[in-house]
Amino acid sequence: MSQSMIDLARFVVQTRFGDLPESLVARAQRHILDTFGATLAGSNSPIALVVQQTVIAEGCTPLSAIWGSSLQTSPRNAAWLNGVAAHMYELDDTGGCDHSGAVVLPAVMAALPLCAGPVSGQSLITAVVLGYDVGRRVLEACGSYAPHNEAGWHSTSTCGVFGAAAAVASLLQLSEQQTVQALGIAASNSCGLWGFIHDGSQSKKLHAGRAAEGGLLAAMLAEKGITGASQTFEDVWGGFLKTFAPLSRQPEALTAGLGEVWKLNRCSIKPYASCRGTHSAIDAIGLLMEEQRCTAEQTAYIHVYLNPFLLEMCGNTDRESLAAAQMSLPYALAARVLFGHAGLDAYDDDKRASEEISAMLQRIVLHIDPEQGSSDEPIIELETLSGERWRKQVTLPLGAPQNPLSDEALLAKFDQLAARVMAPEQRERLRECCLGLVDIADISILTRLLQKPLRAFS
Repeated sequence: MSQSMIDLARFVVQTRFGDLPESLVARAQRHILDTFGATLAGSNSPIALVVQQTVIAEGCTPLSAIWGSSLQTSPRNAAWLNGVAAHMYELDDTGGCDHSGAVVLPAVMAALPLCAGPVSGQSLITAVVLGYDVGRRVLEACGSYAPHNEAGWHSTSTCGVFGAAAAVASLLQLSEQQTVQALGIAASNSCGLWGFIHDGSQSKKLHAGRAAEGGLLAAMLAEKGITGASQTFEDVWGGFLKTFAPLSRQPEALTAGLGEVWKLNRCSIKPYASCRGTHSAIDAIGLLMEEQRCTAEQTAYIHVYLNPFLLEMCGNTDRESLAAAQMSLPYALAARVLFGHAGLDAYDDDKRASEEISAMLQRIVLHIDPEQGSSDEPIIELETLSGERWRKQVTLPLGAPQNPLSDEALLAKFDQLAARVMAPEQRERLRECCLGLVDIADISILTRLLQKPLRAFS
């Protein structure tokens, strides 16, 4: 049996809330609140509603909640549906598997009815932290974000499934052997390709849900005695790393600094409703316009110097669909210049179809910078009609761990998103519960608060 699998499983089984640094706990609560907000915003989106209608009739006991609605379904389908909603508007956190919140939290919350008794807030936090940790470690073992995603895999799904499995294994208190099996089964549930980038298709929105569902299912099956491949991370035919990362794999990353280097600490909370690859550029053009007091009317051209990977991922100008526009760096820049922000409202249908957006997109020029590596942020050059040029590169975009959203900004984002489906009193109670999870003995109140309509809570 793979020693790395045993080490990971032992880490998941033995880690307790008391092992988590206080700062990590506080960060976990922020990410939990943020993910709930992103999911509630996506819960009544057209795609999420269609997916709900597809699976809601399955029915089973016990039932798990579909957030932002009064509906319930099987735990497996709840994990999928809530994962789809969480990733719907590109507002979920990033820097883990990549989008760990949209994978891990739907999985563990869907597993609550499967637990033997009440689950405490501390147990939830521990499971979430472990899910982020394992999902990121698998991605780093693939060579980290750029090599794995450059190869065509969407790491949110391919690596996130391991994070979901680990988180649920922690919540269900699986044994070490059962957790090994859960991780092995999760490998077979791994999937997700970047093919959606070429036509603005909506399949990307399904990936987080599939990873949440696959990880939950892996843990459920392992608890029932189903076995998974014990050689998952070994250099064998059919091994995950050899198959998914044949040229970039770094298996030692699976356990390097285990229990000392917590991967949640590297995750970002997103201020903009677009791919993380666009965020530094949004910040840079915003700062240039503010510093130089330049308006949209004074803007002649915006030159973007970027690496080939970012060009392939976010260089399109397609705005036919919301999914395409949210992956477009030129659109993000145009929105920031014209509307003053790149929030969810900047991606409304009427704005995407506007003539002013069309005109601004024609003034945005992309250049490949051969000196930049795959992880480098783009350089933005603002050229005015009078011929002035200013350049800026933002290496730590807003929302990054080293440049975090303020508490006020985080709460404002949550309120704006949750308000799409939730009354003010309910939002306030949910917000209080998330930021005070360490003191909650039974988190079933979270399940009730995440559903509508508002009921009386004791």
